Amino acid sequence: MFTMPRALPAQVTTPVVAVMARLGVTPNMLTVAQLIGGLIAAYVIGSGELVWGGVALILASSLDAFDGTLARTTGRATPFGGVFDSTIDRMFEGAVLGGILYYYLEQDATLESMLVFVAMVGSLCVSYVRARAEVEGVALYDGLFTRVVRLLFLTFGLVIGGLNIVLWILAVMTLVTAFHRLLVTYQRLKAEGKA
Repeated sequence: MFTMPRALPAQVTTPVVAVMARLGVTPNMLTVAQLIGGLIAAYVIGSGELVWGGVALILASSLDAFDGTLARTTGRATPFGGVFDSTIDRMFEGAVLGGILYYYLEQDATLESMLVFVAMVGSLCVSYVRARAEVEGVALYDGLFTRVVRLLFLTFGLVIGGLNIVLWILAVMTLVTAFHRLLVTYQRLKAEGKA
């Protein structure tokens, strides 16, 4: 399966990170700021302002492109930092989907609410399969609907429109990606005689 790029190119991140480092910004500051931005986006979406919620989502999620590079550049990359960042990423995505779920529940839109729920479960499964595979020694980046792609689709649906169509795509493709990652993990472990 095609694998999407996971980060912005260095030509974009390096100059921005250099400025952040000079200003004394730490990676954890960016991570926490991303979560706060995600909560704001969730609130705005839940209140029915989908376009502005999408704008808040763009601004908040863009911070995630810089924290890892900032950590490496400033020598602050630690194992806990990676765990902290990954945890906040899950909270961030959950908050945004929670805001969308609240919006549709307020509209009594049962189908859309169920799609959001399935997308939430699928997103968690995509991330969990990767984390669990890494415990078994399988580095897993395969899959079309990674976190970055999911957030791009949500942003498109919020800002441009067609959120209900986006939710159908997310509900289906997150589960497809999760099962694909399971298959890849099985194949790699089997090749090593560990399956």
